[in-house]
Amino acid sequence: MYAQIVLFDGFDPLDVIAPYEVLHAGGTASGGAVDVALVSAEGPREVVSGTGGLALAATAVLDPHRPGLVVVPGAAGRVGDQADEADRADPDGPGNGEGPGGDTIPVLLGRTLTTGLPALLGAAMADPAVTVCTVCGGSLVLAMAGLLEGRHATTHHLGHDLLDATGARAVRARVVDDGDLVSGAGVTSGLDLGLYLLEREAGPRVAHAVETLFAYERRGVVWRPTGPEPVPF
Repeated sequence: MYAQIVLFDGFDPLDVIAPYEVLHAGGTASGGAVDVALVSAEGPREVVSGTGGLALAATAVLDPHRPGLVVVPGAAGRVGDQADEADRADPDGPGNGEGPGGDTIPVLLGRTLTTGLPALLGAAMADPAVTVCTVCGGSLVLAMAGLLEGRHATTHHLGHDLLDATGARAVRARVVDDGDLVSGAGVTSGLDLGLYLLEREAGPRVAHAVETLFAYERRGVVWRPTGPEPVPF
């Protein structure tokens, strides 16, 4: 199984590193059955995250038709009152070149729409050999590109209303499995997402070995659109 983890300007490092380490360890535990790479829409380049200028290197262009997984992270930046207070304190400060709150998370995610990434993700979602996965605000990248209409997905709890507003069906769960779309919620859910993907694609024994190695226990139930509707409490 080949996993491509997408980098874009302003990405959240933990959204990338958590599933990367889990899937890389899964490759070791499975004797090489899992391979993982960092990619971008533009090809090999240094990609700067939204956290203190930390950069990671994309080694290849995203191939939307390569069978396996495509993992889309969210962004790291200012949110809510934090952004408003910073803009009032320094109207001409970093990120305000395009107006107040220029480096807020929604703006960073929205900038991906001006790149080649949406078209590549659309092609990946249309390919039955590819499972597209997201961590945190990564589902909002897909949603804002019009790729999640009617699909079940999750995101950071602060983004559920926006996810719903795009026509997606937001689910408040740690990990949501909607077939060829698997999404994780808040930032640290990248660990849970990675372990679940290992269980699904490489088997529970491999996933358990990595879980044990990382001294981490997955949280919550993986939500799927199956089974009877629960009676409201």
